[in-house]
Amino acid sequence: MKFLASFVAFSSLANAHYTFPALIKDGAATTDWQYVRQWTGYYTNSPVTDVTSLDLRCNVNASTASSSTLAIPAGSTIGFTSSPDIFHPGPLQVYMASVPSGQTAATWDGSGTVWFKIFGQGPTFGTSLTWPTLDATQVNFTVPASLPSGEYLLRVEHIALHSASSAGGAQFYISCGQVDVTGGGTGTPTDLVAFPGAYKATDPGILINIYYPVPTSYTLPGPSVYE
Repeated sequence: MKFLASFVAFSSLANAHYTFPALIKDGAATTDWQYVRQWTGYYTNSPVTDVTSLDLRCNVNASTASSSTLAIPAGSTIGFTSSPDIFHPGPLQVYMASVPSGQTAATWDGSGTVWFKIFGQGPTFGTSLTWPTLDATQVNFTVPASLPSGEYLLRVEHIALHSASSAGGAQFYISCGQVDVTGGGTGTPTDLVAFPGAYKATDPGILINIYYPVPTSYTLPGPSVYE
C-alpha cells in the first residue's frame, strides 16, 4: 500500500509537469526530439529551479546526439509543442543564439553571452492574473524578419510561478531546438545574455507572490525583446 501511494504521488507530480519536445513549422508538429535536444529525465518532465545551474541553458545534460536541424524562413511563425499541456501559471519567453563560425547547431553548446530574446509574454491583470499559456498544448511566435540567415539554437522557457513566493520556488521548463534560418535580413541582435547568468533568484519576475496581494504589474526577467 505504501508503494502504491508513493507511485500515485509520483505520477501525479510528473503529470503536473511538462516539457517542449517538438518544433512546429507551417502549423504542423514535427516528431518529438527530432529537432529538439533530448535531455536527461525528460520522461518525468521535472523543472530546473536553480538559476545559476548550467541546466538553465537547455535543460539537464541536453544531448545533441539524435537532433537534426530544421530550416525555417526569417519572419515565419513557428512554435513548440507542450507535453502534456502547460499546467502552471507563468510567463513564456523564447531566446535564440547564433551558432559561431566553424560550428553547427547540432554540436554547439550555446555557451557565452550570445542569447537574445525574440518573444516574451506575461499576464493580463484584473481581480487575478490571467496567463495566456495556461493549459496550452503548443506555443507559437514569430522569428524576426531582420534576423541574419544561418544556424541558431532556439530556446523556449516557461517559468511556473505558483510557488515563486520564496527564492528557488520558481520552476523553469526549458527546451532547445536547432534551426537554420533562411532568407534572413541584416539585423544585429543586441542586449545579449548568457545562460546561466541572465537571471538572479531575486529578480522581480522570478521571486513573486502571484496570488496575494494580486500584482498590478509584472516585469519579465531578462533582456528586452529583439524585433
